[in-house]
Amino acid sequence: MKAERTRIKICGLSRTEDISYVNEAQPDFCGFVIEVPASRRNVTVTQLARLRQRLSEQSCPVGVFVNTELKLIAKLLNDGVIDAAQLHGNEDEAYIARLREMTDKPLVKAFSIQNLSDLEEAEKSSADLVLLDHGKGGTGASFDWELLRHWKNRPYILAGGLSAENIPEAVRKYHPYAVDLSSSVETEGRKDRQKILAAVAAVRSITL
Repeated sequence: MKAERTRIKICGLSRTEDISYVNEAQPDFCGFVIEVPASRRNVTVTQLARLRQRLSEQSCPVGVFVNTELKLIAKLLNDGVIDAAQLHGNEDEAYIARLREMTDKPLVKAFSIQNLSDLEEAEKSSADLVLLDHGKGGTGASFDWELLRHWKNRPYILAGGLSAENIPEAVRKYHPYAVDLSSSVETEGRKDRQKILAAVAAVRSITL
């Protein structure tokens, strides 16, 4: 399955300025790292609510979680604060199954890809979408994309090491459902308006 157009997600929004930038650029998805104190992009539920109110309806809000209590994720989804949940911790199939009993909203599971066995594990996930990344999210590093030659046509989100400069090649060669950017659209640790606009423009300019 190949998307008509590759989507783009800008992740790690944490300031009102960030929301202004994405409202201008209008990416398909916007990611919020929720209640993950170890992340410098972390937002509390209270901060999330304020940022969400400012977000344009043109972008789908995605909550990014790391081994979070199921009740919190389900509540944010069912209350419409976020429209999808992205799981970045050690969440297993049992965790996903329990979450599905609590909500019918889309679930994304992130996988760290180092070798073919990691790719095979991702392919078997029961999540609606899988995100393929390198190591810890938000590092700006990419895995060996040549491994994707072995992918079985399941829609996926490509993350890690992407920028306005290499997005066109990655999209044309590997046809991801979406690309996910965070650190590459930052300057000195803060979201950069020009980089966000350039990344979204790069994706929208591609004809498959």
